[in-house]
Amino acid sequence: MRSHRRIRWAAIPVAAVMALVLAGCTQDQLQGWLPTEAGTTNHVDSIIGLWVTSWIVLLIVGLIVWGLVIWASIAYRRRKGQTGLPVQLRYNLPIEIFYTVVPLILVLGFFAFTARDQAAIEAPTANPDVKIDVYAKRWAWDFNYIDQQNEDESTYYQGIQAQEEADGTVDESQLPVLYLPVNKTVEIELKSRDVAHSFWVVDFLYKKDTIPGKTNYMYFTPEKEGTFTGKCAELCGEYHSLMLFNVKVVSQDEYDAYQQTLADEGNTGLLGDEYNTNTNQPNNEAPVASGAEDSEK
Repeated sequence: MRSHRRIRWAAIPVAAVMALVLAGCTQDQLQGWLPTEAGTTNHVDSIIGLWVTSWIVLLIVGLIVWGLVIWASIAYRRRKGQTGLPVQLRYNLPIEIFYTVVPLILVLGFFAFTARDQAAIEAPTANPDVKIDVYAKRWAWDFNYIDQQNEDESTYYQGIQAQEEADGTVDESQLPVLYLPVNKTVEIELKSRDVAHSFWVVDFLYKKDTIPGKTNYMYFTPEKEGTFTGKCAELCGEYHSLMLFNVKVVSQDEYDAYQQTLADEGNTGLLGDEYNTNTNQPNNEAPVASGAEDSEK
């Protein structure tokens, strides 16, 4: 009973100090300085939780390790008049098991929680409200808004590379813009027209590569309206830094109005693989030189 009381009394000042420290933290600090806000998408909160919890655990481990290092350095330092090494601790089975098992538990714990959250994020949405094809290309983006009832009624947006101003800034008005309706499930199909790129919406805290000859997918629900920064996160060539875009999360009415604007401009149908510049892909036939067919005959 006494030991339990001591533990409780020891926990009180620790809890008080932690509460005081956390009370003084800003919202940015509480979410680990991540470049977003809680609730931006249905996945953001779990990513913030994983990030912050991991850092708390690592900081605690770091404090314990540094504390033990400092304590051992002071307690077992060479005193005046002493020679040689202090008494060495060897073949202590309990301690050896401890410093083997504890790191193993930490590694397995990090892996388990990361795998859990990643599995939830990667889980396909059975019947998404919105399906969009995203083609990455040097150095811009094409967006196909797929009409799931009739593909012929689909619309598209063909983006261009970010345009630099004389002062080195970027003309935001000419950046490719991906529109998404708020609180609707979204499936994004990711493809590349040439080399490896990476589709990254910074505030969504998730990115995924676009790889030639392979299709990747992202599933999420945007939960806050606003304009969010996007960029390519894979070094893809000379103008990689200008492969920018924006994501606008808007109401359903505004999203429908934008789709109608694309249709009125004649941007109907789909921009498909026929615009790919890299033709050296699996299952593609190599071009035959003129006269080669005659010589084979």
